[in-house]
Amino acid sequence: MTENLLLAFGLTLFAGLATGIGSLLAFFTSHTNTKFLSVTLGFSAGVMIYVSMVEIFVKAKVALVDSLGVVQGNWLTVGGFFGGMVLIAAIDKFIPKQSNPHELKTVEDMNQPGIIDGKKPDLLKMGTFTALAIGIHNFPEGIATFTSALQDPALGIAIAVAIAIHNIPEGIAVSVPVYFATGDKKKAFKLSFLSGLSEPIGALVAYLFLMPFLNDIMFGIIFAAVAGIMVFISLDELLPAAKRYDETHLSIYGLIAGMAVMALSLLLFI
Repeated sequence: MTENLLLAFGLTLFAGLATGIGSLLAFFTSHTNTKFLSVTLGFSAGVMIYVSMVEIFVKAKVALVDSLGVVQGNWLTVGGFFGGMVLIAAIDKFIPKQSNPHELKTVEDMNQPGIIDGKKPDLLKMGTFTALAIGIHNFPEGIATFTSALQDPALGIAIAVAIAIHNIPEGIAVSVPVYFATGDKKKAFKLSFLSGLSEPIGALVAYLFLMPFLNDIMFGIIFAAVAGIMVFISLDELLPAAKRYDETHLSIYGLIAGMAVMALSLLLFI
């Protein structure tokens, strides 16, 4: 159990701090590799959708049906699934559009002209609010990664990798406006890095407040909600972002590859 706890916290930390990778990409590359981003975002969506519908939803259903019976268990599974979607949609709803972490930024945005006296307060404010928005948005993702890894380490690794991939563009979304406003790479990286800490904080909250109640019913509800959250993120964020970076059909190829890799990894662990 202790080993699983350490792994779960470690995976959540890894997934969250991938925002820092996005920040570093913005600082040390001269252009945005849109093909790479399109494929990887599609891949991440494929992993999330496949594992949510084929593995997590099914585990939630089995746990709830075994505990509550066929009728109540099925209804609660479906309720938890759509409840997770409502939760993440509500979080997105209250994030201002201009600060939304999924408004795409590219490395080229670093080089836009027009910095006045080395400062642009509006851009600094936008970058700061984007960091805050990512922190709020990623909190439930931390709970999802932690609880999944705790129950099934192999599943937790797959989810952590998928979330880490989708956090890379979010790191760019924070660092670009902050650097553009201040010219300070350290400040831009720091804000980007800190925005990812909400995921391990989510894991800590899950450990402190959910662990004491983590019986089969609670586990089933959480897993159903996690499935809903990840499907919503994939359809609302990852796939649209992948298509916007896309030039051909790379995002769909990435999606199919993500599903195939996830399917193969699940088969290997049977």
